[in-house]
Amino acid sequence: MFGVIRNTRRDSWFDLLTMLERRMGRAFPETEDASTAAWVPMVDIFEEPDTLRITAEIPGVKPEDVKISVEGNLVTIEGTKAQVAEEKTERVHRYERTYGTFVRSFTLPATVDAEQIKAKYEMGVLTLSLPKVERAKARQVKVEVAPEKKLKA
Repeated sequence: MFGVIRNTRRDSWFDLLTMLERRMGRAFPETEDASTAAWVPMVDIFEEPDTLRITAEIPGVKPEDVKISVEGNLVTIEGTKAQVAEEKTERVHRYERTYGTFVRSFTLPATVDAEQIKAKYEMGVLTLSLPKVERAKARQVKVEVAPEKKLKA
């Protein structure tokens, strides 16, 4: 049979953190509902020989509700996912999907040609193609062989 041993000594750091958490909760109450909170779409970033590619999951967002802007070396993807009200049901038991506005910004490396960025939207996935400037593309350098020198004996 196992016995349970309880530590009756209180940790002063734990008490301090608990008190701080309660005070912060009173000072900044959570009033934002999860169904209307801003959300952040997940992205993947790939580097290929000629381009960088950013893919963002934005299911349920209409293409006309997405705005892509380039300012200096910063590309920004922003948009809105509107919540469609369910009028057929009498009661809603749970809302777990996220709605609202989103913004993602990425700093572009100097190797990207910002004038040639293209965007494609397909089945809830936004793909940005960021071509590299010509000087940044990898190239092969031919190794020249120097003529052999004859040694004097």
